[in-house]
Amino acid sequence: MSREFSKIKESLASWSDIRQLLRGGEQGQLVPVVIPKDRRGFAWASLLFLALYFAGTAVMANDPVTTVLAVIAALFLLLVALIWIWRKAIIEIEEGTTGVRSRWGAITGTLPPGRHYLWLPWDRVDAVVDTSTEIPYSAPIVACPTAENVPLKSIEFFLKFRIVDPVAFVRTIGAGNFDLVLASAVQDAIRQRSRRVNTERAYDLRGSDVGDMQEALNRQLGRYGVRVTGANIPDVQLPDQYQQHLATREKVAKELSAYEREWELTRKRRIDTLLMEIERSKKTRDARVVEVKAAHNKARKDVARMLEEQETEAQRVRWEIEARGRAELTAAENEAKALRRLAESYRDNRAVLQYELARRRLDVGAKLAESAPQPLVVRTQQGTGDSALSTLLLAQLLPRISAGGNGHAPTA
Repeated sequence: MSREFSKIKESLASWSDIRQLLRGGEQGQLVPVVIPKDRRGFAWASLLFLALYFAGTAVMANDPVTTVLAVIAALFLLLVALIWIWRKAIIEIEEGTTGVRSRWGAITGTLPPGRHYLWLPWDRVDAVVDTSTEIPYSAPIVACPTAENVPLKSIEFFLKFRIVDPVAFVRTIGAGNFDLVLASAVQDAIRQRSRRVNTERAYDLRGSDVGDMQEALNRQLGRYGVRVTGANIPDVQLPDQYQQHLATREKVAKELSAYEREWELTRKRRIDTLLMEIERSKKTRDARVVEVKAAHNKARKDVARMLEEQETEAQRVRWEIEARGRAELTAAENEAKALRRLAESYRDNRAVLQYELARRRLDVGAKLAESAPQPLVVRTQQGTGDSALSTLLLAQLLPRISAGGNGHAPTA
């Protein structure tokens, strides 16, 4: 970074060197104004005097040859003097520049680019000013204190300006004095800006918006016919000790940022793993759901088949029961018909039936008489107690009678 201010100066040069000085400067210095050397003089007056002399000689001479020669010489000198005056009166102003015209030392106006004629010797061009080029200006400000009164090592300030009013610039200040005024204004603006910034945020000045500074400079330099077209702060240098401290902080910040990035990668990797596990679990769950649905469908099919089989079996049993019922109903109907027919026959043969019924009654009574129980009488003497022998015999006979199945009940 440059450690010196850009220098602005004005130079005295011939018309042939004006273009080079305005575009390239002189010895590394900016030259927005060039004072041209006046190449016009009064040498042409001597030619006029000689022409007048030869004209007087032609008038006074008696020899015709001498008169002709004197007239020719006078005309030739007069023509040369006129050509000299015409050639010296030509003024050419380069494109992008403006000439400041003066008469008897007083500025009377400007000359635009192009060819001009200044016939009178007291009309001249005092200066040629570059009014189209944006002139760059660099100003490194050293030891600018911050808000904590910490002097910054350097602040590089860069601006571009253009001369918009050459007459005001030349008449009011001039290039040499403008250099001092511009340097002072830039330093004041930079120091005011640095006073509003904390030291730890001094690097924020690089590339920051300096529109307010540009407006302030335009207000200060506007009366000189100059307008600042652009400005910025390309570089800021902190003190060496503070730079080491800031480097340590930056190192810690970088390590912290690296750790945060590493942790972010680890967290992302874990999240990806969990998401993969979740997806795998979802796929497993979906597979199991499919299996469960398949098993459910199979169970439904089995149940449906079982129900169908049971329904078929129930239908078969129902059909068998219905068939059996119809068969039994048919048999019952047949038996009823037979009984009805038998009843009809019995009704027709009532006497036979009555006889048969009486006979059967007799047979039943006989059978009942044969199986009826017979009483057993054991006689004991009145008024005396039972003897031991009779009691023993009765105890032996009773089981036999009961076992004989005749149903005889003993009577006392």
